[in-house]
Order: sequence, then structure tokens, then C-alpha cells
Amino acid sequence: MVAQKITIEPVTRIEGHAKVTIRLREDGQVEHAYLHINEFRGFEKFCEGRMYFEMPSITPRICGICPVSHHLAAAKAADEVAGTPPPRPANLLRELMHMGQVIQSHGMHFFELAGPDLLLGFDSDPAKRNVVGLIEADPALTLKAVNLRKFGQEIIRLLGGRRVHPNFAIPGGVNKALHPKDRETILAGVDEAIATLQVGIQIANGWAEKNMDDILKFGVFSTGYFGLVTPENALELYDGDIRLVDKQGQQLEKFDPRNYLDYIAEHVESWSYLKFPYYKKMGWPNGVYRVGPLGRLNASDKIDTPLANEELKRFKGLNHGLPVENTLYYHYARLIEALFAAEKVRVLLEDADILSTDIQNTRKDFRGEGVGVLEAPRGTLIHHYWTDENGQLTRVNLIVATGHNNWAMCEAVDSVAKTYITGPDIHEGLLNRVEAAVRAHDPCLSCSTHAVGQMPIHIDVLAADGSLVKTLKRD
Repeated sequence: MVAQKITIEPVTRIEGHAKVTIRLREDGQVEHAYLHINEFRGFEKFCEGRMYFEMPSITPRICGICPVSHHLAAAKAADEVAGTPPPRPANLLRELMHMGQVIQSHGMHFFELAGPDLLLGFDSDPAKRNVVGLIEADPALTLKAVNLRKFGQEIIRLLGGRRVHPNFAIPGGVNKALHPKDRETILAGVDEAIATLQVGIQIANGWAEKNMDDILKFGVFSTGYFGLVTPENALELYDGDIRLVDKQGQQLEKFDPRNYLDYIAEHVESWSYLKFPYYKKMGWPNGVYRVGPLGRLNASDKIDTPLANEELKRFKGLNHGLPVENTLYYHYARLIEALFAAEKVRVLLEDADILSTDIQNTRKDFRGEGVGVLEAPRGTLIHHYWTDENGQLTRVNLIVATGHNNWAMCEAVDSVAKTYITGPDIHEGLLNRVEAAVRAHDPCLSCSTHAVGQMPIHIDVLAADGSLVKTLKRD
């Protein structure tokens, strides 16, 4: 019997809107905690009728935090619709922009969003448990964090003309070559970015040593792990095959992302607008998996840059070679990926083709359907478009990174609530830990809630005295 319900609304230091409800029994123990994604976005539906080549400009408006991810995924899907594969220099430039996105997003999350919990403490004063508190505690580190994000954003700006909602990728390539001066500007910032990320890794590892009791009980559970890899199963963020491994790290599938519908299905629950993707062959809920930094590192055997690969070896040793299941290690994994992205910036800029002006394929072999997939900072992002013979969209399917992690976030919220809230004394720091279970996944909820059809809605009409006149309901 539920004796009390605690509501956390909104969940703070995430992108988008969510709430948590915690249902307590009479003995003060948690019966169940739910994560509710309570915003509704209809991009899949209202993009119908638009021209396919508009999508790289339309879909970044889904989100101001990861617009580059949608911009590039849309461009990749549009490439296939038009049958215009980009020249190699264009792909290099797209990947360079993507690395800027990963650096700025991962850097911001670790230092500005998760950082207040890790650096100031879960139980610190909530009035100071924010960026302002970080500035007061360590102004030099905070400045480094701000400069790291600025570096990633500058890559995006120099390529796409602006830091948010860039205008760069088009079907068949990109619309601007890289200027040699801009190449040198970006190169000049690589060493500082790497140094800041190495400081972040030291902080994360130092925090882990001091807080191992929390790491070992905070949202620890088994799932599959899912992400793009190279042919040699190295970490890949822009292009590659999707690899799914089980809770023992054994490969279940490795497939062309274009065939995602053969492997992924989506489950629906009445208490959330966000769907629950799962691996079809294992069914719901046995086929749940995790994406994002933890999922990708567990699904990868190596990283093709030296500094990040050494960190990956340490990461793999955390659970003796088996997948790392601890939710709080998302933060460490995130920094490893950002380090890879910073190293990859140098690799791309030193490629002989990076300054080439062969940046657009104008020949078309129109196909009317296309799938674009890449690894957004938060996980695997899938754009799938169908068009008529004129190129007008007839159907759009988006499976967004945060959606893949929906089950994991819900499980983490329930697990953390049951671990830490044992009643009757429930202080703010305990509730902050429940929020941190969501925060560790760095969700982008504005990106993730898309639906076709009607949205359920309940409207209560009240008189001036507050009495209920009638209820309008659509399920």
C-alpha cells in the first residue's frame, strides 16, 4: 500500500523536462520510483510534406544542445535519398564538425552539469550546487572547462558559420571548404583541450577512489550495450556498423545501420511519452540495452587514438574485462570519448584532403528513401526518411539517443531511490541522488519524444470558485 508520494519536478541540470515520482510504503521504503518524460514533440509528423533537402536545416531545431548531431544525421539520410554520396573531403569536414560537437557537449556535461555533484558533493547546499558554486570553489578549473566548451563550439562556428544550428552539410557534401587559416586556428587549440580533458579524467578517477561505495551501489545493473564501431570493433562516432554486445560483452549482432528496423523495436508505457527501444530477438524487456559513452565503450574493443585508448584499457579493467555496469562510470566514459574526439580533431586536420575544395557531389541517383546514423554525444541517433517521386517526405522515423537509454534511466531512478531512500528521514541530498541517476545519462529530452498520431490529453474545466465543471479527455 502506497502511503506517500514524493514528486521531483523538474529534474534539474538536464536538457528538457522530466519529473520523478517516488512511491513510499508505510514503512518508509520505496515501492517504486518512476521517471516521467512529460514533454511532447511531434517532429516526425510535422516534417511530412517538407522536401528532403530541408531536413538538415529543420531537424537541428529539435534541440539547441546537440543541433550538429541532427544536422549531420539528416544530411546523411538526405545523401541516401538523393543517391549522392559525398566526396571524401566533405566527409572529413562533417566528421570534424561532429568532433567539435562531442567535445563541447561532453565537456559541458562533465564540468557544468554533473560537476556540481561530483566536485561539491551530492549533499552540498543546493543554492551553491551549480556553476556559480564551481566558480567559487575552483575558478581556474571552471575557466578551463569554459574554454574547452568554447573550443568545440569554435570548430562548429568556423565550419558552419555559427555555434548553434549551423548551415554546413547539404545532400552530397558540404557548402564550404575549410580555409587554411581556420585549420591553423583549430590546431592551435587542440593541446589545451587535451590537457583540460586529462585534468577532468584525473578528477573523475580521484572522485571514484574516494566514493567507491557509491559507485558500487548506485544504479548497477546488467543490460546489452550498443554503438557504432569500425570494422576492427574500434570506437566510431561518425560512421560504421552498429555493434550490440550482451551483458557478458559477447557480440549479439553487428549490422549495417540501414537495417536497424530488422533489429530494433519500440515499447510504450502509459506513464511516459518517451518510447523504450529494445533488441527484437530477445523481446521486451530482456532485449534492453544502453547507449551513449558507457554503451559505446562496452561495445568497443579499442580506440584508434593513443591517449584515449590507454584510458579505455583502464576502463575495461574496472570490471575485469567484463562490461562496466555502474551508472556513475558514465562520467568517466564521457571524458574518454571527449579525449578521443580532441585527438581525432588533430588527425582530421592533418589529413591531406582536409583543405580540398572537392566538397560536393552534384550527380544524383534518386532513391526516395534514406537512413542517416551517427553517434550523438548521448548515443546512437537514427534518422530515416521516405519521400514521394518529387522528394516530398511521406514518412519520418527518428530514434534519438536518449530514447535508447529510456529503460536504463528508469531502472537507475528506481534502483537509486530504493538504495538511498529508506525513510522516514528524507533529506534533499537523497532526492538529488535520484536526480543524478537521470543526470548521469546526460539525457536530451527535447530530442527524444516524437510520435505519430494524437497525444493523450486530459483537461479539467474549473468554475470561478474552483469546483470542477467538466473533464475533457482524449486517450
